[in-house]
Amino acid sequence: MKKRLPSPEHADTLSLNALRGLVTGLLERSQQAEARLAKLEADNIQLREENAALQLENTRLKLENQLLRDEIARLKNLPPRPPFRASGMERATEASPANHVAGRKKPRGPKLDVDRVSRQEILRIDAPSGSRFKGYRSVYVRDLVLKAELVHYRRECWVTPDGKTVLAPLPAGIIGGYGANLRRLCLMLHAQGQVTTQRLTTLLNDVGIAISKRQIVRLLLTRQLEGFVAEDAALLHAGLVASPYVTVDDTGARHSHNNYYTTQIGGADFTVFRTTKSKSRLNFLSLLRGGYQDYVLGDAAFDYLKERRGNPPVVHGLRTFEPQHFCNQVPFMAHLADKGVDILNRQEIGTLAEAGLWGSIRHHGLMANTVIVSDDAGQFRVGNHALCWVHTERLLQKLMPTTAKEERLVTMVRDLVWRFYKALKAYQQCPSPQSAPAFRRRFDRIFTLRTGYEALDTLLERLHRRKNELLKVLEYPGIPLHTNASENALRTFVTKRKISGGTMSQDGRVARDVMLGLMKTCQKLGLSFYHYLGDRLGIGSEDHPIPSLPATILARA
Repeated sequence: MKKRLPSPEHADTLSLNALRGLVTGLLERSQQAEARLAKLEADNIQLREENAALQLENTRLKLENQLLRDEIARLKNLPPRPPFRASGMERATEASPANHVAGRKKPRGPKLDVDRVSRQEILRIDAPSGSRFKGYRSVYVRDLVLKAELVHYRRECWVTPDGKTVLAPLPAGIIGGYGANLRRLCLMLHAQGQVTTQRLTTLLNDVGIAISKRQIVRLLLTRQLEGFVAEDAALLHAGLVASPYVTVDDTGARHSHNNYYTTQIGGADFTVFRTTKSKSRLNFLSLLRGGYQDYVLGDAAFDYLKERRGNPPVVHGLRTFEPQHFCNQVPFMAHLADKGVDILNRQEIGTLAEAGLWGSIRHHGLMANTVIVSDDAGQFRVGNHALCWVHTERLLQKLMPTTAKEERLVTMVRDLVWRFYKALKAYQQCPSPQSAPAFRRRFDRIFTLRTGYEALDTLLERLHRRKNELLKVLEYPGIPLHTNASENALRTFVTKRKISGGTMSQDGRVARDVMLGLMKTCQKLGLSFYHYLGDRLGIGSEDHPIPSLPATILARA
């Protein structure tokens, strides 16, 4: 039984022995409390250590689980792991607009089209007798008239004195009994509105136009779009000639129940899509030829072989004083075989074919000083190449640190990269060649750090080897620091793929690429895709003349 201590409130009335007992009891309680506190602190430290060990083990298990999932996906040919969330580096480093005026609001409502009134109506009212007329109050109403028409054209038919029959021509744009306005609507809804052919059929039938799905497919195919295909080809040629840079990216596609790949090539003023069966460097170079089919072995080709470390004896045997021109692949391969090249050696013949393609590109004046900005995919690493900073920072985000220290190190390095990226964006706004060496030294300080975290140090060392490609903006301030434009363009294609699936015929595949590319180009040039289609189909308005897209790009260069 615990000994009860006297109350310390009236210690002055206690005897000396009682006072000693009180102090002794208080000391004992204090010592017991200290002992319990020390035990609790020791238990707390032990629990913290166990918690840290469990967290470390949990992180390691997550890492091993992810590695096993990746391996299973690879063995089963399944899609890879889903992409990481956007890091936010681009948005976080944007400078606030300097010309922003606080308190000034953008006017609301459409007020810029009142000068294009199509018709005017006066609405009357039966006013009471004795009322005074006070004029009119205007209200602008925007409406859309969509109705079906069945026009009966009676064409005059004459027989000339020499026996020939002459018929009055039909208006422009009529194909197979369907007018140009209907065709424009189908093209715009299918390409820009992402409407499937089945839904188009239902929509038009509900409006009152008797048309089948097969006929709509005919209107959308390239057999009736030769002019659009030619302009799209000229668009790519003009872009490769005049653009100071192109951003490139690719994505998967389905064609005729097979896996294909769609490559996007775009600049500040143009965008094109090309769907092919391969995504190799050889395929990419063939796209950069801009529609040409020839091969050229000249200075550019041999410089390419030197950069790719081609076989010196083979290169020496192929070199001549004058450039050698081959109209297509057949005479080119025959020439290589005559020179003793083993054309069955895929690696060697692939490098030589790439050199011939690059020689053709430079022979036709394409990609003169054009910078290719990519996400570091191997097939895009040709010519004057620059790396995307957003994809570079994403490599840091993909690291999976297993300790708190490693996580702090990754956070520190990412913070340094974000600050450096913001400085590069400021350099773009006001480029100064004198500050370029300082940027290079700062880059070296960041990417030569050795933190002790092996995965991070390996990545930093790897990125430091790509210094020239990451700092290409110091030489060409006008190029973008990322490939966001290409990813945004491909997002339209991916949406189209999810809604409409793949294509079956070559005409359908080309039509999809051409119309999406022309639509994106019109957006970049600030043109209405609707008016563009009308102008090309012969039903354009004099108020909205649409110039040639390739000519517009060349004029802006």
